[in-house]
Amino acid sequence: MVRRTRSPLPDTLVADIEAAGYLPAVVHDVIVTALGRDAVVAHLVHDETTFDEMAVRNHLTVLVLTNRRLVIAHADDHESPEGGRMATATSETVPLRSVRGVMLTHTVPDPERYDGGLAGRGVTLTLGWGAVARLDLLPAVCEDPQCEGDHGYEGTVSGDDISLRVAAETHGVERLEQTLVFASELSARLGQ
Repeated sequence: MVRRTRSPLPDTLVADIEAAGYLPAVVHDVIVTALGRDAVVAHLVHDETTFDEMAVRNHLTVLVLTNRRLVIAHADDHESPEGGRMATATSETVPLRSVRGVMLTHTVPDPERYDGGLAGRGVTLTLGWGAVARLDLLPAVCEDPQCEGDHGYEGTVSGDDISLRVAAETHGVERLEQTLVFASELSARLGQ
């Protein structure tokens, strides 16, 4: 249980942090510090476990929307230099006027039978505020199949500062619905 005293966070946010089960006291304190006096309008807690050859890694992302800001907190665990485990938790606070876009990519199975329900659906929520730009380059080619000249590179620049994938089958229908509500709340506040 996170609460040592009455938490300044809404009970639903505290419950979602605790339900994620990953460093709840650390994540709670990072969010409280980043929020300051701002009240929470909406939130999204996204937990993710990844596997590599050496370890199982946990990652938690918490998005919190206030009337003025978007607060993003990340918590990760890893090996400490001395051996054993350690956690790193980072928060970023972005003024809403700086958020450039909210993109939702919907994945709908069997679209001919789509009935508006959330079962089986997934979304990828992508937010951009200009902190990170990704450059995808490919060798440029010409239309002459015999050409061996160097035509440089061509590519695209995209500003995906954060991208979260939420699927009903993996995270549950309630989390998917919460993701859609969070995206709507954030979208409604952009450009104000």
